[in-house]
Amino acid sequence: MEALYTVVKATALSTLKISLQRFPETEENPYLYTLENSNHINDMENRSLVTIAEHSREKILYMIDMAKEFEAHPNRHLLDGRVVATLFFEPSTRTRLSFETAANRLGARVIGFTDPKATSSSKGETLKDTIKMVSNYADIIVMRHYLEGAARYASEVTDVPIVNAGDGANQHPSQTMLDLYSIYKTQGTLENLNIYLVGDLKYGRTVHSLLMAMRHFNPTFHFIAPKELQMPEEYKIYCQEHGIRFEEHTDFNEETIAEADILYMTRVQRERFTDLMEYERVKNVYILRNEMLAHTRPNLRILHPLPRVNEIAYDVDENPKAYYFQQAQNGLYARQAILCDVLGITLEDVRKDGIK
Repeated sequence: MEALYTVVKATALSTLKISLQRFPETEENPYLYTLENSNHINDMENRSLVTIAEHSREKILYMIDMAKEFEAHPNRHLLDGRVVATLFFEPSTRTRLSFETAANRLGARVIGFTDPKATSSSKGETLKDTIKMVSNYADIIVMRHYLEGAARYASEVTDVPIVNAGDGANQHPSQTMLDLYSIYKTQGTLENLNIYLVGDLKYGRTVHSLLMAMRHFNPTFHFIAPKELQMPEEYKIYCQEHGIRFEEHTDFNEETIAEADILYMTRVQRERFTDLMEYERVKNVYILRNEMLAHTRPNLRILHPLPRVNEIAYDVDENPKAYYFQQAQNGLYARQAILCDVLGITLEDVRKDGIK
């Protein structure tokens, strides 16, 4: 017999639970992910990447070095004979295509789906059964799911490594790795940067992951959001506990962003709102226009996880400070590094392969 578990969207450091999905009553509830216990995740036997909190400072720099190797020589045979499964329960363009391109350029074969309605989940198959079944066919599973904690659950019901390609409004660690690589490439360092996060900070899983990853590098964050979309309290407490400086703003203008090293724009995500009237009130509240960049720092770079809607005007695209399309390209190299690392291929292996 199966039971429904109710989602509890946590307040500060409380447990984030998945719900509205059926799981066997006899299992312990696996949908447990807290900011508090995230440092214990590495105890898992497999090498799944569920949250960027798994990575130490040294591991992040190691992954950046590996991404550099793939940017220099993207076509390899390191994954010949391997099968990568991409399971996308939510729409995706860049994440899915860059993971599939990464797998193909490394010599792997790709299986998977982009529309869950065309799978047995539409017939009532549970997430557990889907993961167990796909584990019979693949060496690694890349999964995007609309429920927070789904990647954690998947990693606990299979020995095949899981890569979290986004779980609801929770985490997006592979996006964070390409963001870190982009920041490093444009700034020459990850240390002591002023990072401005703009837009949907409530539901934006990319900003949640980036905040956690940057804890190692002494950043100063500026959270720019309307009241309805402010950074959740649990992440502000996370900043306080890890000594991360932050300021909050509601104004978005030339003066506000004058000291930014990184300006990280985000889309207001219509799909996360249950109240469409609320969405209509905030969807165009912040729009970055080219004239706003006139007095910003010369090293400023503008990032965006994409897709954009209206939050970056098209005249910004030609500004040399715009970096979001190059950022998306960096996703290929970062995700090649992730696939190899999760499958146990080391930086030394990659370097040796590059000199053949």
